[in-house]
Amino acid sequence: MLETCGVAIDAALVSGWREHVVQMNRQLDWPEPTLVARVHARDASLAFSAPLDQLLSATEVNEWAWLAALLAGGHAPLLLFAPGHPAAWDVDLALHTLQAHARAERSPALLALVAAAEARRLSVLIDEDTLSIGMGDGCRSFAREALPDPATLDWNRMHDVPVALVTGSNGKTTTTRLLAAFTRAHGWHTACTCTDGVLVDTRELAAGDYSGPAGARVALRAPGIDAAILETARGGLLRRGLAVTHARCAIITNISDDHFGEYGVHDLDDLAFAKFAVARALDAHDVLILNADDTLLVRHAADVSVPLAWFALDADAPLLREHRARGGITCGVRDGHLVLEQGAASEDLGAITAMPLSLDGSAHYNVANIAAAVIAAHVLGVKATQMRAVLARFGADPRDNPGRLQSLDLGGVRVLVDYAHNPDGLRGLLQLAKPAAGERLALLLGQAGNREDGEIRELAGVAAEFAPDRIVLKDMSGMLRGRTVGEVPALLREELLRRGLRDEKLVTCLDEYTAVRTLLAWARPGDTLVLPIHGKLERPKVGALLAAMQAMSWVPGDALPEPA
Repeated sequence: MLETCGVAIDAALVSGWREHVVQMNRQLDWPEPTLVARVHARDASLAFSAPLDQLLSATEVNEWAWLAALLAGGHAPLLLFAPGHPAAWDVDLALHTLQAHARAERSPALLALVAAAEARRLSVLIDEDTLSIGMGDGCRSFAREALPDPATLDWNRMHDVPVALVTGSNGKTTTTRLLAAFTRAHGWHTACTCTDGVLVDTRELAAGDYSGPAGARVALRAPGIDAAILETARGGLLRRGLAVTHARCAIITNISDDHFGEYGVHDLDDLAFAKFAVARALDAHDVLILNADDTLLVRHAADVSVPLAWFALDADAPLLREHRARGGITCGVRDGHLVLEQGAASEDLGAITAMPLSLDGSAHYNVANIAAAVIAAHVLGVKATQMRAVLARFGADPRDNPGRLQSLDLGGVRVLVDYAHNPDGLRGLLQLAKPAAGERLALLLGQAGNREDGEIRELAGVAAEFAPDRIVLKDMSGMLRGRTVGEVPALLREELLRRGLRDEKLVTCLDEYTAVRTLLAWARPGDTLVLPIHGKLERPKVGALLAAMQAMSWVPGDALPEPA
């Protein structure tokens, strides 16, 4: 896919690009391509289908076709002409270069192996060095420069495992972890990917943000697994696409303002369009699980043809009732209990207030995450009795869901730790934290640098709604993403002041871990501290600090434990 930039898009330019792509595909003897041109708020996303063993060459064709269209339209783009780049102004010269690219990349062995795997309904995972067929113990991997003849393989030794995809704006990691706990309770060794790493059961294979295709490949190739739960973030979808061609189910938790301005995503509809890509891994025997309380998801659901299941806070919301009347699967809350229903059949999974993840039923967004995970577990074959047992304990131990909606009492100071990385997430967290009259509220606030200024200001606006008594502004380690050090905190401060917060309530402490210590040193009994923690190095340090404070029965005024 090519993202255009810096040129006003019109129909003539898009038409010119189409003509050049079709022309070059014919010259290269490729199949007639399927072309997609998506004009959005600023630029356009241009893509076309190409042979699996010609994808790098196809990117060269795409760039050449766009530059050639610009030249034909009277524009003067930066012309790339060096060894390896096709000449936009000379079709014959460009063809010579592109034919050389295509010859070097061509791999009949890859195409034959993929065709043989697909004929047996086996998944294929491909990266720069390796092609693998199947998953877990049924996975066989081969170096791409030495691919075997399909006829020589023992295909009976290869198989897939059930896969669930989890995407959305908020709640992905919590939902992924809970669903993995359900499948482990079912007796399956489960691979799990999320923004904190790749795990098989509780064993960590890799640490960091592995919510894209690279993490999925690591998880699916892990020996001994019986199932895989894959957090599937927007960035990986838009940059690399789906890691798998087939999943048993997929969840979209919700859609909210986030990541505007990248890869053609400029509004909520653009974002929903991107998230619904998970439906392409489903067929008529699979299930797409959606949030009925999200009007955008309800609207976009009309555009997909795969079977649906719906969750909502109210089990008797009209959409859920109608869906059950048609025999469909739903999950929601009725009379304080979570109920899983399919048609006329119903399972009571217990009182919401008895589920630690719900914070006594007050964390409504976690109730929604629970309902989504319950449907997915049901689709995968987990028994209701197994789900009840997990729901009664999951979240009570901080290790169940580290960094996501953890509530601690430290000497009379209430501390809430969460990820809360966008306006909706922060609003939900602050609604939980809102202290009683006369009690103080403090907040740690920062944002990744790849958000637009408007999104950063909106986050500050949400914080201002709750009038905290202290806000400590931070940078996000490793997430400056083009911004200078201190630039985001300065923008947040400016917006907070504009919205009426007094300067003496605002403190800037760029290092996230030091900022947490600053707030803890400020606290007194009765305070509520809201700590969205984002840095992958800082999260375990903050967790260790809070655990040490609990262990020493810390109270406000005591010295804080020294960093380990």
